[in-house]
Amino acid sequence: MATASAQREAPTSQAEAAEIMRRAGEAGSRVRPVGGATKLAWGRATAEPDVELATSGLRRVIEYNEGDLTVIVEPGMPLAEAQAEFERNGQMLALDPPLGEDTGATIGGVIATGDSGPLRHRYNAARDLIIGIRVALSDGSVANAGGKVIKNVAGYDLAKLFTGSFGTLGLIVEVSMRLHPRPEHTATLVGATSDPDQLARAASAIAHARIELTSLDVGWHKGDGRLLARFGGAAAGELASEVREGFEQTGLDVSLEEDDAAVWGDQRLGQRSVTGTVVKVSALQGDLPRVLAAAERQRAAVVGRVAAGLSWLKLEDRSPTDAAAAVGEIRRELAPLSGVVLDAPRELRESLDPWGVEPDAQLALMRRVKQRFDPQGICNPGVFVGGI
Repeated sequence: MATASAQREAPTSQAEAAEIMRRAGEAGSRVRPVGGATKLAWGRATAEPDVELATSGLRRVIEYNEGDLTVIVEPGMPLAEAQAEFERNGQMLALDPPLGEDTGATIGGVIATGDSGPLRHRYNAARDLIIGIRVALSDGSVANAGGKVIKNVAGYDLAKLFTGSFGTLGLIVEVSMRLHPRPEHTATLVGATSDPDQLARAASAIAHARIELTSLDVGWHKGDGRLLARFGGAAAGELASEVREGFEQTGLDVSLEEDDAAVWGDQRLGQRSVTGTVVKVSALQGDLPRVLAAAERQRAAVVGRVAAGLSWLKLEDRSPTDAAAAVGEIRRELAPLSGVVLDAPRELRESLDPWGVEPDAQLALMRRVKQRFDPQGICNPGVFVGGI
């Protein structure tokens, strides 16, 4: 929601969005792009922008090619609405992050924050699903890359640069993405244990097994751990039953969930917190025991993508001061692994850097990219790593 200090703009065309960017660039007005406003508490705490640029009027499906499994869509399209359209044709956009309050997350917001869900195990990250992108820059120009190319910015992979850039390089106004067939059925093997080391060993064994899975996650909360292996397809239940014996050889207490939507809904919810603090840890598969041990010491719940080495540690029922201390302990214990604070009260984000420490060489490169795309410095300034 915009405040009294921010001028709200809601363009209804890409040309209008580019013109708003041009005017803001000339005036030096700070611009904050906003989609469903489900992740405004991510990144560094900054002053209110001069202009809040809402993408709510940019929500068209421009072109949907069912036969080619591709779609061109504007950034303000809510992901849930898009998925409902694709589902009618037995298809899906292989992105399933938490959708936030009122399932408000938009495709543009998910891409801009680099968010993801359990489907990342099989289908990779958002940037890997993009085949073309169009962006409006702070001088009012429009740049394109990938499919349906009109004008390219030579030497740059715009899809990868803008994914996870938090709106600091420009405004995504259109994106072309590949779709996938939606599995007709799903089934999940759930392995339970109260031993974090056993959970980590089992997770590693299943991750390296020759099993085609849709998702492979771990969960840990108050001494209870579980390993979730999801199968997709017409014979999902049969496939799960066939490999159940091998799953049980890991020593876990195994059950089969053929009606598994709620199980995975809980996993996604574990990545977010309305009142608490969430720390995202990027690691290697082999670091999972360290991550679980650090989480247990700080009484944090864990949701993890086993193969990707990503874990979300959730701290609930803490004051901002206590949560900040816990974040510091997690970072020290897991160093040099990164620990990025996502959801958190503003007071906590003001007391520590949500991004942690970035190597000088990487930060220098990121500053050069920022200068190249946003020389006026108006695009969501200060929210990203190093105050970019």
